[in-house]
Amino acid sequence: MTALRDIRSQFLGFFEKAGHSVVQSAPLVPQDDPSLLFVNAGMVPFKNLFTGQEKRDYTRAASSQKCVRAGGKHNDLDNVGYTARHHTFFEMLGNFSFGDYFKEEAISNAWNVVTKEFGLPQDKLLVTVYSEDEEAASLWKKIAGFGDDKIIRISTSDNFWSMGDTGPCGPCSEIFFDHGDDIWGGPPGSPEEDGDRFIEIWNLVFMQFEQKSDGSRVNLPKPSIDTGMGLERIAAVLQGVHNNYDVDLFQHLIEASQEVLKSKAEGEALASHRVIADHLRATSFLIADGVTPSNEGRGYVLRRIMRRAMRHAHILGAHEPVMHQLAPTLAREMGDAFPELNRALPVIEETLRGEEERFQRTLGRGLGLLEEAISDLTEGQALPGDTAFKLYDTYGFPLDLTQDALRAKGIEVDVAGFDAAMDAQKEKARAVGFSSGDAAPDAVWFSVRERVGASVFTGYDHLSGKGVVTSLVSGGAEVDTLDVGQTGELVFDVTPFYAEGGGQIGDAGEIVFAGGARFIVEDVKKRAGDVFAHIGRLEGGAITRGDAASLVVDGPRRAKTMANHSATHLMHAALRDTLGPHVTQKGSYVGPDRLRFDFSHAKALTREEMAAIEGEVNRVIRQNVETETAEMAPEAAIEKGALALFGEKYGESVRVLAMGQAREGETRAYSVELCGGIHVERTGDIALFKIISESAVSSGIRRIEALTGEAARQYLEGQADLARAAADLLKVPTTDLETRVSSLIEERKSLERQLSEAKKKLAMGGGGAAPVGPETLGDIQFMGRVVDGVGGKDLRGLIDDARTQMGSGIAAFIGVNDSKVALAVGVTEDLTARYSAVDLVRIGAAHVGGKGGGGRADFAQAGGPDADKADSALEALRAHLSA
Repeated sequence: MTALRDIRSQFLGFFEKAGHSVVQSAPLVPQDDPSLLFVNAGMVPFKNLFTGQEKRDYTRAASSQKCVRAGGKHNDLDNVGYTARHHTFFEMLGNFSFGDYFKEEAISNAWNVVTKEFGLPQDKLLVTVYSEDEEAASLWKKIAGFGDDKIIRISTSDNFWSMGDTGPCGPCSEIFFDHGDDIWGGPPGSPEEDGDRFIEIWNLVFMQFEQKSDGSRVNLPKPSIDTGMGLERIAAVLQGVHNNYDVDLFQHLIEASQEVLKSKAEGEALASHRVIADHLRATSFLIADGVTPSNEGRGYVLRRIMRRAMRHAHILGAHEPVMHQLAPTLAREMGDAFPELNRALPVIEETLRGEEERFQRTLGRGLGLLEEAISDLTEGQALPGDTAFKLYDTYGFPLDLTQDALRAKGIEVDVAGFDAAMDAQKEKARAVGFSSGDAAPDAVWFSVRERVGASVFTGYDHLSGKGVVTSLVSGGAEVDTLDVGQTGELVFDVTPFYAEGGGQIGDAGEIVFAGGARFIVEDVKKRAGDVFAHIGRLEGGAITRGDAASLVVDGPRRAKTMANHSATHLMHAALRDTLGPHVTQKGSYVGPDRLRFDFSHAKALTREEMAAIEGEVNRVIRQNVETETAEMAPEAAIEKGALALFGEKYGESVRVLAMGQAREGETRAYSVELCGGIHVERTGDIALFKIISESAVSSGIRRIEALTGEAARQYLEGQADLARAAADLLKVPTTDLETRVSSLIEERKSLERQLSEAKKKLAMGGGGAAPVGPETLGDIQFMGRVVDGVGGKDLRGLIDDARTQMGSGIAAFIGVNDSKVALAVGVTEDLTARYSAVDLVRIGAAHVGGKGGGGRADFAQAGGPDADKADSALEALRAHLSA
């Protein structure tokens, strides 16, 4: 049997020998394409090469690209686990030509791969071509020796690919494998084409036209090739199985899930094991590429995939987190081809564990509600949309998870009702917006990059330098001159200005031209990858492309930024030492004013942990050792222990930064990371490090903000002044301040408890007031009263005491406090079938100007602004119960 990993290697090896550059898979999060949620096809990382906006040092390439289809237009989630070939995560093998070779070599390569490299029998293969593409049909006859019976002409868009409504497009040719007449189905284009006998294994796209907005097509000056072959699909063919989940990789993952879950992958359990195996791959690779579970965007898609897998684990009997236990098996299976899995394994395990713990807490309650809701439904009926929305909103069940849970029962979900409930909760759906202000479109910057090349950066060693203007961009377009008062973006052949990247903001400063013109630089950003755009305003004179200038960076601002950036690296290392290797960077801001660092961790840091982190960072600062930098290949740097950021795409050479010394007796540096930012020359230049806040950003993500140097000293001085002022007010030494404040807090809590008890006694008729007893309304007991000076939080205790006193009955208390009204209604358990506390409290709320009310059948609360109507609200409840 040919192992999946060997098929990948064999494919890439063939094309490497054929002169292709083997390109490493891009991260799943698109680097330069905000229109995509995830990379969903092998050609995505090469899109700008096909459009001509970008050029690289190769014209032919091959890759095995990581892809995810689980959100937006390309969403296979519902089918995963139930069909033979649907996946959320898959690898796309492909070879590409960017204006180099075309149809003949593409077809020849494909034929040699499938018949010679992979050894597939020729009589089991057939191809499709676009009906108008006679050239492709002739080439298949010439190269493969096929007759017309083996070449199927397709006239639909299935065999014509386009990048969009306009732009590059062209005909396709697909290669199909015939699994034999013992499997139902017909060839493509036949009425039985949806059967499983003939399976597409490879699609060759001949990109030869440009689609115009008027509907016409013109020939591209440099026709290109884009191919895609699903690795899992070809592995199934080569391993002699018909279902992708029967290939070696999935079998190993399913074996691991069987062992962990103590459940055989057979019968109804088989689909659940397949879901778990597939979703384990998708979630692990997304986490390794920097995505974290959240309630929006990419993080929401990740959470949906995770929770679907976790629900299937629950179906198989799991009551404790299990997904994280399977991650090491995946790393062993795929970590050789994708080393990011090994590097991110602690983060993957911790993220899976934390998310599953959270989901386990709500899963039982959510499934209970679902079972109750469908108890009266039969096959073919639909679950009400508002119930599905409650599952989503309260218990974290995405709509597709609810649909999946009901699939086996033949019950659908009222999707329109779900959408209506969603719209009712939010006036308008949240949407991720992308704004570039007055920035020039990408096409302009790719054109600039093509003409002037990359900017040469000298800022690692210099704060000033000479340069020549190679491009001027203003108002979204390239211009020849810039006049006084105009804003714009200047590009120089050489610059000491750092462009924003890696969390570090761009430099500021000024540029002085030989003719006296002065340009104030407010920010610097990278355009088209490596073109440094100096953004600002011309304060005097006029400048023209080709003018020479002196470029001067704001030195004090740069020094503060460098100190904060270097402190970020030391803090990252200290976090991992203190909390564990699951901690990784999830975002940062490094400026002259402060640093902000987001990192993966499931719970808030304790005071002791923050003290330990601060102590570690300041210990390394005091070493005052020299910072070391080196240029090397990313793989070599990572092998030497450098910490890479998950989801970051690095070039052929990276800058490796080593700072500080580890503990006594160790020879390693304290912090080693891949980073292109600017840093201090010695750790002592940071001077001082102080954490000023620690908070949650989202589920599993924490944020630390900190100061360095003079800003940290001033912060500490201010804190000391506050402590001295508080100590003076309390008339104690600052050393006794914490003890005195703790004592005051306890005294206040004790007084609040005494006051609350006194209010309850008064409300129930104690303390000299006439005692409150139940009255009979109809056939039930009722106890109700308006009480002054009692807030909503104290009403619950009154309700509980009243229900205990009555045994069976309804209690209603209305508290009036500072002209505001709080209402609470309690119904004893034996009466909840007849009366709902929610309905009753809403009757009272309507009389005091309130809207709605919420709770359960046995207890509910509401409020309102009209204290003068409190008595009438109570009378309204009496009247309702007496009716």
